[in-house]
Formats: sequence, structure tokens, C-alpha cells
Amino acid sequence: MPVAAILTRLIPSTGEAIPVIGFGTWRAFDVRTDEATRRPLREAMRLFLDTGGRVIDSSPMYGRAEGVVGDLLAELPGHKRPFLATKVWTTGGQRGVEQMRRSGQLLRSEVIDLMQIHNLVDWRTHLARLRRMKDEGRIRYIGITHYTTGALPELARILTGEPGIDFVQLGYSLATQAPENEVLPIAASRGVAVIANQPLERGDLFRRVRGRPLPDWACEFDCSSWSQLFLKYVLAEPAVTCVIPATGNPEHMRANLGAGFGRLPDARQRQQIRELWDGL
Repeated sequence: MPVAAILTRLIPSTGEAIPVIGFGTWRAFDVRTDEATRRPLREAMRLFLDTGGRVIDSSPMYGRAEGVVGDLLAELPGHKRPFLATKVWTTGGQRGVEQMRRSGQLLRSEVIDLMQIHNLVDWRTHLARLRRMKDEGRIRYIGITHYTTGALPELARILTGEPGIDFVQLGYSLATQAPENEVLPIAASRGVAVIANQPLERGDLFRRVRGRPLPDWACEFDCSSWSQLFLKYVLAEPAVTCVIPATGNPEHMRANLGAGFGRLPDARQRQQIRELWDGL
């Protein structure tokens, strides 16, 4: 990996800096306890932490993922404290409290850095609770999430109408550009950090460029792979605070982390990327 430090962005509500490349755990971390299965996950996590990564995103929806994250972090001491993000994904206030308590136990952390309302499930109930939890110091930041473009208008309405939301997480990639017009300007104007999930579209972006060489001009923004081009496109949007590609593969992690170093595409280069994509 490059010697320079990984790029960071500031969380608007506090000015805290976090690395731009995070670690998504959907599907990849819903695994059994046997060593053969967990070994590559441990190596990917070690590489992530050694390179300066901090933001690890999970959810009760992801099966065993929260517990696996907690286990692996306990096996990898000596790193800067990670920024733990998870979600509440249930209906009803008491069920939400119980689920969040369980998440803290699985992640082995008394304080969760970012608690998000997953896919806006019962968001009014949970938002009131999260505000109290933040005041009590049990969580540090409040977020809302959704992964579909159909939910973008509702995300925008909540960000506009509800104070005290620190983060919004949404699906954003070269193939899903709708957030650029529907939510990102609102997040920027309201001082809300943005986490981009599915920035590689579950691998679909790679299938579209299979067998094609990376364009020569990609080196102008320190890009050496398709994964870095896809991630740097998203990170070049100023409103985006962090991307969270999900992987349990150490080599994929290494490639993803590379997008957090060097130059990012400028406006002209982003347009080149869009035109390249549209022409495929």
C-alpha cells in the first residue's frame, strides 16, 4: 500500500475526521465459526486496520455479521479504535432497545459510534429513542439508511424536516447516480455526513467491464484498477464522507483501500468516467 496516509473527510456535525474507505459486512460476514471460513475475513480486517481504516458497518439484518466483527476485533488488538456503525432493524420501541443492546454485546462495545435506522423501519419511534441515547452518551451519532432509489425522496424529506441527524446511508455508484440530484445536495446543505453503500453494485460493475482495459487516463487520478475507478468516482463527490464496499476477500480489500490514496477525479474526469460507462 502507499506510504501516505489514507484520505479522510470530516463529519459535518462535529468536525471529526474519518477515513473515506470503510468496511461493509453485508453477506460477507454472515459466516460460521470454523477457522477456514474466518481466516480470510481476519486477514481482510487486519489489512483494513493496518492501512488506517476505521469505519466498520454492520446490522442485525446481516445474520452473524455483528458477532463476527466483534470476535475478529478482539483477535486483532493494538489498532486505533474502530468507528463502529450498526443499525436498528425492528418495529417498536422496546424491541429496538433490546436489539441495540444485543448489537453492543456482539460488537463488544459499550458505546456505538453510529446507530442507524435500517431502511427507515419504524423511523419515528427509533429516532426519538436515538436522540435520548445520544444525550446519554450511549451512541455518538444518529443515522438513517436505505438502499433503494425509490426511498430517496423519503430520505430527503426526513433530512429536511428532522433535526439532529448526523449521517445518511444510501446506495450510490456509477450505475446509481440518482442520489447526486435527490439527496446529496440536501445532505450537504444540512450538514449531514453521507455513507455510500453498494458502491460496486454487488460486483455488477465489474461484469460490465470484464475483459476491458482500464483507460490510460485513469492514472491522472492515481487509479490502477477498475475497483479504484468505481470508488474514486463516488468519493470525488464532495458530499460523500465514506464508502463501504463489502468484502471478505483480502485481495479485494487491498484493491478497495487503494482508492483512499492519491488524487481523486476532478469534474472533467468524472464526466469522462460517466461517458465511458454510458458507452459500455
